[in-house]
Amino acid sequence: MDDLLLRRVRVGLRGPLADVRVRDGVVSAVEEPGAGTGFAARVLDGHGGTLLPGLVDAHAHLVQWAGFRRRIPLDGATSAVGAVELLMEKLLDAPAEDLVVGVGFRDGLWPDRPHKDLLQRALPGRAVALFSADLHTLWLSPAALKLIGREHPTGVLLENDCMSATAALPSAPVEVQDGWVAEALAAAAKRGVTAVVDYEYADTVADWTRRAAAARPATRVSCVIARYLLDETIQRGHRTGDVLAAGEGLLTVGPFKLFVDGSLNTRTAYCHEPYPGSGEKGLLELPPEELVPLMRRAHEHGLTPAVHAIGDHANTIALDAFAEVGCPGRIEHAQLVRPEDVPRFAALGLVASVQPAHQPDDRDVADRHWPGRTDRAYAYRTLLESGARLEFGSDAPVAPLDPWDGIAAAVGRTDDERPPWHPEQAIPLEDALAASSGGRRGVQVGDVADLVLTAADPSGLSARELREMPVSATIVAGRPTYLS
Repeated sequence: MDDLLLRRVRVGLRGPLADVRVRDGVVSAVEEPGAGTGFAARVLDGHGGTLLPGLVDAHAHLVQWAGFRRRIPLDGATSAVGAVELLMEKLLDAPAEDLVVGVGFRDGLWPDRPHKDLLQRALPGRAVALFSADLHTLWLSPAALKLIGREHPTGVLLENDCMSATAALPSAPVEVQDGWVAEALAAAAKRGVTAVVDYEYADTVADWTRRAAAARPATRVSCVIARYLLDETIQRGHRTGDVLAAGEGLLTVGPFKLFVDGSLNTRTAYCHEPYPGSGEKGLLELPPEELVPLMRRAHEHGLTPAVHAIGDHANTIALDAFAEVGCPGRIEHAQLVRPEDVPRFAALGLVASVQPAHQPDDRDVADRHWPGRTDRAYAYRTLLESGARLEFGSDAPVAPLDPWDGIAAAVGRTDDERPPWHPEQAIPLEDALAASSGGRRGVQVGDVADLVLTAADPSGLSARELREMPVSATIVAGRPTYLS
């Protein structure tokens, strides 16, 4: 029997002081302080901290996040030339044969364009790969293109070309990557994360089965099924929600991922109206005649579709497809939605899986490329008031895997000294916490003991203070995964 007693904790926002007992991974009692009796294998003193449901990152790419934590950051670049200068400043004496990797650039506002020749002039003959923050653009030097056996006029690869080239680039050995992923999850546990939905474009079921055989994961992991693995997943008999044999019950089969469009920063998000100055409306990755059969086949075999849709036309197509198939599911990102489409999320029983930290990151790009429409961009309050179920994620490495960053963005609508961007779309803290906790709104007897103990009560804190929230303990299935 695995017992845990949490002494002197405040249960919920502005909650009363109590002792909370956990038995066999479940909250078994909430008692007056000092009133409980009986043995507990482990006792933790909460020192008056606030006990909340464990936090869930509903959309992350764990191998990429783990790798990006070790790469050269380019998020401060304001031009293509500036990105190269920043790369040169931060590039240490790496061996000449190594692939130089930079990450996090955002070219949606740049006055110039990235090109392979810029990289060649700066680092002649070196293989250089630079990833955009949204993961939809890969900027390669001539040597990097040669390394993967490709030719390209500019070296700037978008969408499917970007993803296939990414897969072809040299990578660290599997055992090294697994170590990086373990470190990244341990860091997430320090921020109160108890579960992650892993959208890595890989065989996540096989990868996590291997990792769990080596060590118990620091969080629960839902293993998302990539499109190219649909047939194999059906043959394996896996269905969304199935608990996998490895991982002590912490691994499950996730949803089935499909892309309708691209991204805002790459100007490939598929919209009803054209992007200013280009006449282009974005990129339609999966037209309805291909999307619907894939969703239907997945649903018939117990796999829940998770459909990537960022532009408003992409969201319309995704909603139409769910209506035609008649299945539950998720729309990932939902960054720009037409007013007439908003109530359809609730009507169809769909989850709006959104990433609030993208809103302050993208506000300037949205103002430029979605002018006159930003009142319905990242429209969390509108979605919430329509009855939609919101679930928050980070899309790491697009944003850091830290749910407090997303919570602060949803509540405050800014991450710097500027006024909030469309503050009418801010949501209450209670709703932001629920969206970051898989829908849980408190700690009650009978709940699974996935919990986070914060040193401060989040109530009434500013967005800056929420981002800096001190976490005292994280508990998964009744077992501490982090103690400060």
